[in-house]
Amino acid sequence: MPKIEAPSALLMQFAKWPEAGRVKTRLIPALGVSGALDAHLTLTLAVLDNLCGAGLPVQFWWDRAMEAVPEDAQEVVRAIEHQGLEQRIQKGANLGVRMLGALDSGLESHPLAIIVGSDCPSVEPGYVHQAVAGLQEYDVVLGPSDDGGYVLIGARRVVPHMLDDIAWGTEGVLEQTCERLKELGLSVGLLEPRWDVDEPEDWARFQLTLR
Repeated sequence: MPKIEAPSALLMQFAKWPEAGRVKTRLIPALGVSGALDAHLTLTLAVLDNLCGAGLPVQFWWDRAMEAVPEDAQEVVRAIEHQGLEQRIQKGANLGVRMLGALDSGLESHPLAIIVGSDCPSVEPGYVHQAVAGLQEYDVVLGPSDDGGYVLIGARRVVPHMLDDIAWGTEGVLEQTCERLKELGLSVGLLEPRWDVDEPEDWARFQLTLR
């Protein structure tokens, strides 16, 4: 039997449990609480489809532990289980700690690890493979977003505290992250910019892609 090369990267989707009033809150003025929840579900499933379409192993990382699966999450959980994916729990006081923990965990079993958020439907399979290619050259690869953050972070090497002291949710996230990584001796590659869905105009943009 010919030897089959193992997949080179583990993809990890970060997501919040879908709960009305707690997700996509910036969409609530335009869509209402129920509409924002539906948008969150739609985006989460769209990202899941994209990642599974990349042909690489995928894990699904929820934002916190729950005693029981919320009713509104049933559709997403069914989709995850249909794909046979492992579900994990993010741990840490802020996004940087949670992402570093997930990357470190991923690199224990795979040479490369990549995280994508559930509000980033512009990260299609081809973009994932660009990230994998970039990680052949750089320690960390970032996919910039139009709002100053990033839609993807991938790593072939991590160091402690490499995502500390980042002002998450601000326009300076990408710049601060690059500075922090370089200070710690990590090489950083940037992909072409993509967009995520935070504001009503982002949701409208996503809707156009479905037509």
